[in-house]
Amino acid sequence: MDTTPQTSFKGPLTRLDPVFQWLFLIALTVAFASVMLFGALPAALLIGPMLAAVATGALGAGIRVPGLGFASAQALVGLLIGGSLEPAIIASFADIWPILLLSVLVTVAASSFLGFLVSRWRILPGTTAVWGSAPGAATAMVLMAGAFGADARLVAFMQYLRVIFVTLAAALIARLWVDTSGVDAPETVWFPPIDLAAFAITLVTALAGGLFGRLVRLPAPFFLGGMLAGALVHLGGGVALELPPWLMGAAYMVVGWTIGLKFDRALLRTAFRALPQVVISILALMAFCGVLAWFLHVEWGIDPLTAYLATSPGGMDSVAIIAAAASQDVNLSFIMAVQMARFLFVLLAGPPISRMVARWAGG
Repeated sequence: MDTTPQTSFKGPLTRLDPVFQWLFLIALTVAFASVMLFGALPAALLIGPMLAAVATGALGAGIRVPGLGFASAQALVGLLIGGSLEPAIIASFADIWPILLLSVLVTVAASSFLGFLVSRWRILPGTTAVWGSAPGAATAMVLMAGAFGADARLVAFMQYLRVIFVTLAAALIARLWVDTSGVDAPETVWFPPIDLAAFAITLVTALAGGLFGRLVRLPAPFFLGGMLAGALVHLGGGVALELPPWLMGAAYMVVGWTIGLKFDRALLRTAFRALPQVVISILALMAFCGVLAWFLHVEWGIDPLTAYLATSPGGMDSVAIIAAAASQDVNLSFIMAVQMARFLFVLLAGPPISRMVARWAGG
């Protein structure tokens, strides 16, 4: 399937100076992100800028995010994930390993099968379908997919669409199951006080991780290098990384812009043509995970809401927020252990699984 940019297209932004193209993108980003933040939609600072960049590119803009900016954003996202690996969660793996093994393997098998069907039926090409169906942290899956030959743009389309579906479903079920009407979502403090020493350590760690990843030629070197460095400093050195919301918001925005500006009209047609089948695959995976949650409840006596949130396919950050709001009724540590174990498994096993499934599908 040809997804190469159609450079012959002339849109209303084509003849504008790049400065004005950037101003248009920034204005549209502010509008989209503000609406999503107001509506408390998930990943607003990533999906909003990405949608703004898609619209800007579709109107003929030729601007691109500098490579250094994208590399820095990847390192920060990796640092955030590496720094979130808490010793207590890692230690709990040994206590609940049968449940973790079942949950991870069955969910990955189901998502891989759906990716196989999407690829086999030529809805989306090759490994793109498999990475797009992978149940992990969406941003990480997009960055990894691009490093292993998949079309990161279409993977982002599948992943972030599923994040929205899963998050809305989890929030609705939690609201029906637990009375959270008196629980307010924590308000984000965008510019909190910063510990300058910890912030300096954080920036040096991100730089060192990115350089290490590039030096040893890791796939997605800046992301994986940042994640490994963050885990080493946090778990090994006991250092709390200083990643203020404004910095991570900027990183998400850069990732969203980088992906969105690469969309062209031909790729948008492909995405819209595949939309019904992609939605069906998302709903099928969500239903499968619901059945798995029911099995965990019946077989091991796990609280149903805890089991459902633990097995929700993706949107780890959003699921954590929803679970925290209902923390009096759910086992938050169990939920995060299952989510983290699945993410780590997909991170390590995703490349060979995607290649194998794509080969079977003839993609």
